[in-house]
Amino acid sequence: MLYNAAMNARPSSREAAIRVVGKLQKAGYVAYLAGGCVRDRLLGLEPKDHDVATDATPDRVLQLYPKAQRVGEAFGVVLVRAGGCPIEVATFRCEDGYSDGRHPDQVQFTDAEHDAQRRDFTINALFEDPIADRVIDFVGGQEDLQARRIRSVGDPDERFGEDYLRLLRAVRFAARLDFQIEIRTSRAIRNLGRYLGQISRERIGQEIGWMLTAPRPQRMHAAKLLQDYHLDGPVLLEDHLAVALPTLAVVAEQSDFAQVLAAWMLDRHLRDAGSLTNFADQHLDNLAHRWRKAMCLSNDTRDLLLTRIRLAAAGLAWPTLPKAGRKRWLAQAQTDRARQLLRALRHVHGIDALVDQIDREANPLLEEGVAPFPYVTGDDLLEMGLRPGPAIGKLLEAAYDRQLEGDLKSRDASLAWLREQTPQR
Repeated sequence: MLYNAAMNARPSSREAAIRVVGKLQKAGYVAYLAGGCVRDRLLGLEPKDHDVATDATPDRVLQLYPKAQRVGEAFGVVLVRAGGCPIEVATFRCEDGYSDGRHPDQVQFTDAEHDAQRRDFTINALFEDPIADRVIDFVGGQEDLQARRIRSVGDPDERFGEDYLRLLRAVRFAARLDFQIEIRTSRAIRNLGRYLGQISRERIGQEIGWMLTAPRPQRMHAAKLLQDYHLDGPVLLEDHLAVALPTLAVVAEQSDFAQVLAAWMLDRHLRDAGSLTNFADQHLDNLAHRWRKAMCLSNDTRDLLLTRIRLAAAGLAWPTLPKAGRKRWLAQAQTDRARQLLRALRHVHGIDALVDQIDREANPLLEEGVAPFPYVTGDDLLEMGLRPGPAIGKLLEAAYDRQLEGDLKSRDASLAWLREQTPQR
């Protein structure tokens, strides 16, 4: 039986959508659950949301739900609230003319079969009638689900030409579901990748974000597919690179977008451990600027990427750092993530032993405290008669280093040491 309450991952959302379908059908309209929620249920996955498709026009939907909102008027989409749950209700439509490679020039309301024909992939073009307990499949989507296959609806060149973002969506679905991309669809992706430049950089970044913050096997599959289809160049605004991805493969499972991007960047552009410092000093700023533009990254994401790679590079100096220098490095807000990057770089010659040394020697320092409150402040130096200026900052830094080293163990000792460094005026 298709409808099984035990499989319902989000009962409030599904029940709300079924309620909307039932009300539309009772009013004499054709209405189905549509798209991803049908696909995911058939795969035994949790649908993120539930959408409804119908032959009722937006005006008719608004008559049934006077408090509903038009959220995509050009596409006949109305947001209905059922039991407090938002449900998008879209009128069956067909589209024509995609002069910008992204949006249709014309939209006409139609029936379910023609609506299915304008969708991207067969597995996303399924409908479900939860009242009659049946799946409506005009395009062979159920067969492709069984075969674990991503296949364009109709001619793949035409489907991708309507919206080049679908090139990345194909990769994301293949990675997420562990499906193979059908050969004609695959060939079209490789041939049309150069047209990704017509797509909003924000949308490209959104797709890459979804891919790379997925569980590790999915993000690795996605990154490899991007390379295999030569989409990495258009996505990142740089040359295609066929490289191994060992850092991305092992970076922490729960990494955020900035961390995964840092691992991906290091895999693509770092050649050996000896060049990490040079990379951070000479190339990182330009690359981060390019990737920010390419994926419309937020300032926060870019800054975290920069900070973590620079801290990882600074960590290479650990064996030669004094105790105070090690504590200062450990006290940085992003050092834990930088250490994760170094651990992910164990495959690079020279870093494996360094990571073991840091892990062995860092814990005692952390237990001792790496960022204690300073014993002395600028006010103390002003009271000693020093004038405001750079000299005060240098003295405070030196006093704090000695505090971190354990040479100065109290405020009184610190004040005495400062008096020795500052002749009475």
